[in-house]
Amino acid sequence: MNQPNQRLYFLDWIRICAFFVLILYHTGMYYVTWDWHVKSPFASHAIEPLMMLSSPWRLSLLFLVAGVASAFLMQKLATGRFLRERSKRLLLPLLFGMLVIVPPQPYYEVVEQVGYTGSYLDFMGLYVKAYHGFCDKDGCLDLPTWNHLWFVAYLWVYTMVLGLIAVVAGAERIKAASNWLARQLRGWKMIVLPALFLALVRIALRSRFPNAGGLVDDWFNHATYLPIFLAGVLLATQREFWQEAEEKRFAALGIALACWASIVVVDAMPNVSSGWTPFFRCVYTSCQWCAILAVCGFGHRHLNFDSAKRRYLTEAVFPVYILHQTLIVVFAHNMKPAGLPPVTEGLVLIVLTFCASFGIFEIVRRIPVLRPFFGLGREAQRPQLAAAPLRAAS
Repeated sequence: MNQPNQRLYFLDWIRICAFFVLILYHTGMYYVTWDWHVKSPFASHAIEPLMMLSSPWRLSLLFLVAGVASAFLMQKLATGRFLRERSKRLLLPLLFGMLVIVPPQPYYEVVEQVGYTGSYLDFMGLYVKAYHGFCDKDGCLDLPTWNHLWFVAYLWVYTMVLGLIAVVAGAERIKAASNWLARQLRGWKMIVLPALFLALVRIALRSRFPNAGGLVDDWFNHATYLPIFLAGVLLATQREFWQEAEEKRFAALGIALACWASIVVVDAMPNVSSGWTPFFRCVYTSCQWCAILAVCGFGHRHLNFDSAKRRYLTEAVFPVYILHQTLIVVFAHNMKPAGLPPVTEGLVLIVLTFCASFGIFEIVRRIPVLRPFFGLGREAQRPQLAAAPLRAAS
């Protein structure tokens, strides 16, 4: 049965944890061989298996949670106001981030990778003019850029799509679709059908549209993340779905870990026949969906409670997300002369990033004029004895 007033506190906790995993993941990007803005002289394959432990599912989970949060917010607001509120909370931080927060990332990138010797002010003059002359063997850097804030841009677009669907379909049809989807995702189908859908998308589109973060031509990611976002909208109030996810949490975890181990082995093997590609993509999406299901199941079991910490961290998590990657890049580049061992340096990077992110958040949350630039309401919410329903994800 549809439960319109259900409060899913555990998804707030999951959202908080997933965004904080980004700090660990993006710190790891400094030490692996994959392309990133700056690189450690100690970069190697050593921690890449650990990075793969979260990379298949982390972003999909965030879009699912964002869809759930959007469904609850739409219950409180008319569609037009919902779209206006989400636009304010997403577009202003995106534009501010692209002009103020993100630029140090491409600056240090061109300093390290193409030998740029100009000052930061010189670089910003090129940045705002959309200069495209920073090139290497992999292509030219597009400026200005949103880098890690691509998630915000995509979420805004998906929110607009949701608003259009709400206007065209109406509340009753959306409710009927919600009930239909919940009926389909019962028993073994809860595990198999979403993984199969994601596999078909990956097989059909992954090679044709590599990850680009460019929005207008990123059809593989749209075909993956938009349905997951809409599934979150439809499943938000389906109590039985979340309860069954809890019941299947160990099975889902086991499948996810087995698939992750397979991904690690295949990634390390040279010259794997391309004929195996469809099968390996099925393994990847099984890891992707089962990990999401396991996280939701364990969260429903152990994290479905409210507290003052949840309310504080729910407000903090979006500003921390906006800030974290720039802080990692700045700290990493400027710590290189210290020559710290990689393990020590990595721990220091994580500590500095957390401390600086929360330190800046503590300043921002106290200055009303700054709050909207970090996705916060102009006035801080007063503490309440009972928490509001799951707040819209950003």
